[in-house]
Amino acid sequence: MNRIILIAAAALSMGTATAALAYEYNTVPAGDAQYAQCRSYSTSKYSGGDERSPIAGQSKVAAFCTCMWNETPDNFRGNLAAFAETSKGATINKTCEKYSDWSSD
Repeated sequence: MNRIILIAAAALSMGTATAALAYEYNTVPAGDAQYAQCRSYSTSKYSGGDERSPIAGQSKVAAFCTCMWNETPDNFRGNLAAFAETSKGATINKTCEKYSDWSSD
C-alpha cells in the first residue's frame, strides 16, 4: 500500500513540475506600443531573437518582450528592454531570459 502511495505522489509531483514549465503569460494586446518598442530595441541590439522559443508560436524576442510586458508594473511607461538592462530590472530580465530561452551571455 505504501508503495502505491509513493508512486502516486511521485507522479503527482511530476505533473505539477510539468505544468509549471508550461506556464504562459497573458497575451499582449495587439498594437501595444511598449511591446513593439521592446521587440524593435531587442532585435536591433541582440542577436538570436528570431529563433524559436519554448513558447509555442513565439520567437525568443516575442517571448522575452511578452514576459517583460507582464512582469513590469502596470504603471511602468518606459522602454521595457532598456529597463531589463538596469540594476532595477535585473531580476525581471533573468526571469524573462529563462522564459524565452534567450540570453545575452
